[in-house]
Amino acid sequence: QGQLVESGGGSVQAGGSLRLSCAASGRTFSTDTMGWFRQAPGKEREFVASISWTFATTYADSVKGRFTISRDNAKETVYLQMSSLKPEDTAVYYCAARGRYSNAYGYWGQGSQVTVST
Repeated sequence: QGQLVESGGGSVQAGGSLRLSCAASGRTFSTDTMGWFRQAPGKEREFVASISWTFATTYADSVKGRFTISRDNAKETVYLQMSSLKPEDTAVYYCAARGRYSNAYGYWGQGSQVTVST
């Protein structure tokens, strides 16, 4: 059980910033690993970043130094701060949840479009 709802997507020029939010409900958020993934047109979905229940973070090489994932357990929300955006960051961004003892992300949001123009 559980629901994830993303918000904060939109259009921005290259070099700009956006912050995505993902609000969780119906889950034990504080012990979930939360992740962000993205899927560009014609491409497979790819990993962007994750944050564990211990606040350990992991990033794809393509976004290191530009994106920051964080979480607020009191608000049951995970964030993705995106800076220095590039046109190749254009994609639908999904948040996902993985239970503490699970090997896979079993809960997904509906996706939020991010478009970066030159």
